[in-house]
Amino acid sequence: MRAGDSPFDRDLDKTPANYTPLSPLSFLARAADVFPERLAVVHGSQRLTYAEFYGRSRRLASVLAGLGIGRNDTVSVMLSNVPPMLEAHYGVPMAGGVLHALNTRLDAAILAFQLDHADSKVLITDREFAPVMKQALALAKVRPVIIDYSDPVFPQDGERLGSLDYEEMLATGDPDFRWSLPSDEWDAIALNYTSGTTGNPKGVVYHHRGAYLLAQANILTASMGRHPVYLWTLPMFHCNGWCFPWSLSVVAGTHVCLRWVRAKAIWDLMADEGVTHLCGAPIIMSTLLGTPESDKRPLPRVVEFFTAAAPPPESVLAAMQAAGFNVTHLYGLTEVYGPAVVNDWKGEWDALAPESRAALKARQGVRYVALDGLTVMDPVSMTEVPRDGQTMGEVMFRGNVVMKGYLKNAAATAEAFAGGWFHSGDLGVIHPDGYIQLKDRSKDIIISGGENISSIEVEDVLYKHPAVQAAAVVARPDEKWGETPCAFVELKSGASVTEAELIAFCRQRLAHFKAPRVIVFEDLPKTSTGKIQKFALRDRARALQVPG
Repeated sequence: MRAGDSPFDRDLDKTPANYTPLSPLSFLARAADVFPERLAVVHGSQRLTYAEFYGRSRRLASVLAGLGIGRNDTVSVMLSNVPPMLEAHYGVPMAGGVLHALNTRLDAAILAFQLDHADSKVLITDREFAPVMKQALALAKVRPVIIDYSDPVFPQDGERLGSLDYEEMLATGDPDFRWSLPSDEWDAIALNYTSGTTGNPKGVVYHHRGAYLLAQANILTASMGRHPVYLWTLPMFHCNGWCFPWSLSVVAGTHVCLRWVRAKAIWDLMADEGVTHLCGAPIIMSTLLGTPESDKRPLPRVVEFFTAAAPPPESVLAAMQAAGFNVTHLYGLTEVYGPAVVNDWKGEWDALAPESRAALKARQGVRYVALDGLTVMDPVSMTEVPRDGQTMGEVMFRGNVVMKGYLKNAAATAEAFAGGWFHSGDLGVIHPDGYIQLKDRSKDIIISGGENISSIEVEDVLYKHPAVQAAAVVARPDEKWGETPCAFVELKSGASVTEAELIAFCRQRLAHFKAPRVIVFEDLPKTSTGKIQKFALRDRARALQVPG
């Protein structure tokens, strides 16, 4: 039977009455319609209802449209976790544009590359970041329209880089701007860049459909009821805040902004605003647990804490529980909209011995409800490895919350999607119960404080020092940051340099968080073909004792 001949197809077409493209923009429109007076955003003394949040987002969209932003035009933003960042998640795509959130921790050269590669038409930038953005704009070829954000609650004195001020500009916008859903849910909604493992970073393109589905999946995974209060410890520039800027509108929750991650401010906001949920890397747990007792506040309820990167040790989990937090471990990548795997904890595991619970907590887990497929395969034969918890393969994803692909990089996209699955580059195993567990990272990425660091990028800088003969960088476990770069360096004959000098050399050429924290001078272990044996160095780094 030909397509259309079935009675289930004949005269049963998509129409405006029975089909609209999926887009997270619809979440905010509904929240403002149903809960207009509900508190949507808290930023110090600034408080916005859902009606105001929606109106400001529409004002932004109208201004951007007036600046010529339309379908597939890139709007870059250099903002911390402040209201304009939330508004950009709606206002930019309402105008048809693609939101490109810049990592506020990067150096000028990488920022300039991203602006050029994204072909940025408009840049919204916080005055706090004026020095690095001024350098980046000087290096970039593009000349975007610049809109400066002067925070009315936490004023910044950085230089104004453009002629437009965000709040003044917003006042001229139309709060009733007539926006529409994308004509195709496959349209791009956001652009995020990877860390760049072997050169320039790759631009990961998200579509409206994926953002819609992942945003809803977050609500289910986090067991968020109506009107949660979410504290923004996670940078919104990181995978669009794991899509939570869109998630909270589903349940008309409250966004509690946090301009700077400071221990006392976090405890104060949790207590004063009644925070129910937050996300963050291991560094946030270290910050919470390391807060002086005088700065801690009693919490009105157990706070749900979602963490990614390396699984926290049992001692940290116990300390977090005692402090009033329930920790859930997630796993994902930029290419899958942030978290797409959850360590779905089973009640019967609570009765196990501590060491058994720790082993289970170390697993990354099972797929999100929005993810169609998650497995570990032999990347050559594309067959699933045995579910024995021992046989290693590559972790692979498939489904609607996998990226569209890499911007302007067809070869990398084809390689990533070879065989009909997204190849993560992470190596892992599958346990008999179907839970996956990472064992290594084939791309040698170091995850420090939730940020990806390319070992190759750091090695390239080390090799530029005249005293360095050979260098290898691996991850070293760190209680505060999860992992930090550890460099093993072989010096040229007769050359000398101190650890402090070489670290300073790296810090002058890299974002500071990427520089090695520890440098070990020794002859590097090599194979018969001269390849450095990084597996041996990883073992050395894990066992390394560094004085206080």
